[in-house]
Amino acid sequence: MKKNINVIQIRGIRGLIIAGMVVCCLFAGFVVFPGLVAMLVWNFIAAHISQIPSIGIIQGVLLWGIIVGSYFVFRKEKIVVCMKSSQELTEEELKTVFADIKKQAQDDKILQAMLKARETELKLKESDDEHKTRQE
Repeated sequence: MKKNINVIQIRGIRGLIIAGMVVCCLFAGFVVFPGLVAMLVWNFIAAHISQIPSIGIIQGVLLWGIIVGSYFVFRKEKIVVCMKSSQELTEEELKTVFADIKKQAQDDKILQAMLKARETELKLKESDDEHKTRQE
């Protein structure tokens, strides 16, 4: 069983505001700021060459996207994207994880309903497996 399970909980309006701020900061740091730098570099070059028009921040962000996309397309190491499920837990490990979650979330009605639905799903799966073994 995995001992280091990290769960991020967003509770209430304060949690939503903090999550929104984190998303905005990541967007500003990885998209808008490099787009601003690309715009400034482009406009600096455009000031010295008379045939190039200047651009705004939106075009700078698009230029930054083109630069990043070109980097990933033309670099030597190719990116391989693999889609696979994480390592499956056994039924016993799932039951212990759900028991720990139940202990931690006694007040949360939604979480309790989700846990009951998952337990029912596991029971149905077990009964289907038993039914299949009986038929064989």
